[in-house]
Amino acid sequence: MYDFCVIGGGIVGVATAHELLSRNPGASVVLVEKADRLGAHQTGHNSGVIHSGIYYEPDSLKARLCRAGARWTTEFAREHGIEHRICGKLLVATDAVEHERMLALHERSITNGVRVELLDAAELRRREPHVTGLGALFVPGTGIVDYRAITEALAGRVRALGGTVVLDAPVTAITETDEHVTVESTASTAGPARRWTARTLVVCAGLQADRMARLAGLDIGLRIVPFRGEYYQLPPERADLVNTLIYPIPDPSLPFLGVHLSPTVDGALTVGPNAVLGLSREGYRKGSVDLRDLRDILTFPGMRRVARTHLRTGARELRNSLFKRGYLAECRKYCPELTVGDLRPRPAGIRAQAVLPDGTLVHDFLIERTPRSIHVLNAPSPAATSAVPIARYIVDRLRTPPTPNSPDSEQD
Repeated sequence: MYDFCVIGGGIVGVATAHELLSRNPGASVVLVEKADRLGAHQTGHNSGVIHSGIYYEPDSLKARLCRAGARWTTEFAREHGIEHRICGKLLVATDAVEHERMLALHERSITNGVRVELLDAAELRRREPHVTGLGALFVPGTGIVDYRAITEALAGRVRALGGTVVLDAPVTAITETDEHVTVESTASTAGPARRWTARTLVVCAGLQADRMARLAGLDIGLRIVPFRGEYYQLPPERADLVNTLIYPIPDPSLPFLGVHLSPTVDGALTVGPNAVLGLSREGYRKGSVDLRDLRDILTFPGMRRVARTHLRTGARELRNSLFKRGYLAECRKYCPELTVGDLRPRPAGIRAQAVLPDGTLVHDFLIERTPRSIHVLNAPSPAATSAVPIARYIVDRLRTPPTPNSPDSEQD
């Protein structure tokens, strides 16, 4: 009998296991992950950006958690010798509409307490000679890091505090009673059949969050829909093209930030990501199809509504995925000297996007609770940056359980 079981070995799950042990000295904690390594999915397939919190509604939970997470991530990386760099970020306005959005974003950043500089076109060109625009916002506190390395270091602390980390253990059954929760993993090529019983369960399953909730018997209407974020990488001789992260001004009607130029801690310069509907939740190769995942998408009414609402955007993203020149055009808006030959292959990422039956894309944290479990159904970007503050938030929720035998849903 464990005190706590955590399902999910991404950065949020590992941070939650660490938080549980930190707050409950002597408690027994087991973390269960189906992959053969930690950070195998969203944690290990993102652009590695330490976000500042500039985009979010002032005083919102996401804004607060992101600011706190950026400070924690930077300090943790420094303390543990993890490669990171505070390089700053430029959000570039390339036309009049984006310039108006940029000014509104500037006001929001001030309200959010994020330090920014408003640059005109000349100053932008002086700082980044290869980037053009009508102006830009410079966010000096934004950085880059290897989130998988952060996750592994956190897992080391989990083990040092007495926690158990189990890999190669796909969860196939969850049973909750009044006294405990039992988690089972049946025998497979990955490992033997195993069972863990805990007084409290926390599920941070990312791309499989909805399936884990249904496996536990929760009646949820949402569905996790995978969106592929496809990246390119510039050739090594062009890796110093820019000094900072270069982002477009985001369209507030869309859930994604747009294609950007991102230096990485390994010395590369990446271009991306786009946002293409994925046909496999965990298939990173282009053209990957999982029949179960495809069936879930096709039979879900909410996805059909999303398709109608964002038909034009989806068609553009698909076209840019199929034809490199379309993808290139997104980058050339602010970096016109890039050529098709500059775009070299780089592994894709997949974002877990929670979608409601009415077609609403969930942008906030979404948690479903029962007397002995808490399910994180949606932990959107900037979840990697905010992982430890999110973990603290989750553990705080465990201290105020819902009414027994009555599931409690909350969206923040």
